[in-house]
Amino acid sequence: MAEKTLTKAEMEAKAAQPGIDAMKMHPFYAGKVEIVPKCVVRDFSDFAIWYTPGVAKPCLDIKENPEAVFKHTNKSNFVAVISDGTRVLGLGDIGPEAGMPVMEGKALLFKYLGGVDAFPICIDEKDPDKIIDICMALQPTFGGFNLEDFAQPKCFKILDTLREKAHIPVWHDDQQGTAAIIFAGLVNAVKFVGKELDKVKIVLVGAGAANIRAAHVMNKGGVPWPNIILLDTKGTLHKGRTELQEKFKEKWELCELTNGDNLVGDIETALRGADVMIAASRPGPGTVKPEWVQGMAKDSIVMPCANPVPEIWPWEAKEAGARIVATGRSDFPNQVNNSLGFPGIFRGTLDVMARTITDEMCIAAAVELAKVAEDNGLREDYIIPSMDEWEVFPREAVAVGLKAIEQGVARVNLPKEELMKIAESKIRHARNETNLLMKEGVIRPYKENV
Repeated sequence: MAEKTLTKAEMEAKAAQPGIDAMKMHPFYAGKVEIVPKCVVRDFSDFAIWYTPGVAKPCLDIKENPEAVFKHTNKSNFVAVISDGTRVLGLGDIGPEAGMPVMEGKALLFKYLGGVDAFPICIDEKDPDKIIDICMALQPTFGGFNLEDFAQPKCFKILDTLREKAHIPVWHDDQQGTAAIIFAGLVNAVKFVGKELDKVKIVLVGAGAANIRAAHVMNKGGVPWPNIILLDTKGTLHKGRTELQEKFKEKWELCELTNGDNLVGDIETALRGADVMIAASRPGPGTVKPEWVQGMAKDSIVMPCANPVPEIWPWEAKEAGARIVATGRSDFPNQVNNSLGFPGIFRGTLDVMARTITDEMCIAAAVELAKVAEDNGLREDYIIPSMDEWEVFPREAVAVGLKAIEQGVARVNLPKEELMKIAESKIRHARNETNLLMKEGVIRPYKENV
C-alpha cells in the first residue's frame, strides 16, 4: 500500500516533532549514557580482585610494559568525544555546557551502533594550543579522540597538530566523518542518475571544516579538482581571493586547486549547470532557493546537510527539479549524516589498534557504505543505507581495519574474517545489552507527565 503524500504543513510539522519530543525526553532520562560494569561481581570478595589489593599486580605489569594497558584495561575501546562548544550543530558558539546533549548523543551512537565506549568531554577552554595540551594529557586513558564541534579555523590546527603528535588516533568528525558520508552518498547518487564521478560539476555551498575536507576526499576518490567549486559568505573561492592567503591557508589552498574556470560569483551563479550541490552552511530554510536549483543540470543531485534545518527543504528541492535529494536528518530519506560513519570507522580503527585515521581509511569506509546500499538496490530515496541496517557498521569496520593494515598504521594484523567476527561480536553485545536493560526495566520506558 502506497504511503500517503504529506502536505507541506504536515511535512513541516513532522520536521519539528523531534525537537518537541527531545524537550520532553531529555529531562525524563536526565542524560543518555552511564557507566555499567563489564566484569563479574559474584560477591563482595571480588572487589579484592578488581580493586585493592589485587589491582596492584596489573598496575605493575603495565609499569614494566606500557602496551599491557591494552590487555588489562578497556583503553582500546575508550574514545573521548571532546568539544569546546564553539560550533555546535548549526547553532554556533553556545558553550560547552550547551554542547553536552550533543556529545552525550554522540556517545550513545558510538555505543549502540559501533560497540565503542565513548565519553562526552566538554571543556571550558577556547585557546587551540591549550586544547591541544589538554588532549595530549588525556591520552593515557583513551584509545582515540573524536573532536567535535570546534569552530574554524582552529579546528584545522587542533586536528593537524594532534594527528602529528598524538600516539592514538585522532578524528574530527565534522571534517573526516562528514566528508566520508558525503562521498558515499555522492558515489551512489552519481551512479544512479547515470553520470560519471570524474565528469560531474560539484558545487560545495559553505567552505567550513566539513566541505573543505569533503573536497579533499572527493578528489582522492576520483573527482578532478577543476570540477569542484566552493563558496563561502563572500562568494566562490577562486584565484583572485588573495585576502585568504595569510588569513585562511586551508581556503587559499582550495582557491588554487579548485574552480577550473575561475568562476566569480554567488551561489546562484555557481549552481547554473551544476550536476551536484552539497551544502554544509547556514541552516535554512531559504539559504538555498528553489529557483537556484531549477538552474542546475538535468537529473541534479542536491544535498542540503545543515542541522537541525537543511538549507532547503527536500520537497522544495524536488519541486525545483532535483532528481535526488539527501539531508543530514534521520526523519527524511537519504540521511547523509556522520552517524553512518564514525561508529563503524572507529570500530575498525580500534580493532586493529591503529595509530591514526587516514583519508584513505575514510574513503575505504565510504566505498563500503555505498556498496551496502548498492547491494540492497539503489532508488531515488535510497542512495545510502540508514542507521537501522546494522550490517553497515561491521562492514565499514572491516574495510577500515584492512586499509589501516595495508597502510602500516595498525598495531595488530588480523585477517578479514577475524576482523568481521570481532566487529560483529562487539556491536551485537552493545545492542543486546541495551535491549536487555530495556526489557528488564533498568532503562525505564518513557512516560509523559512522570
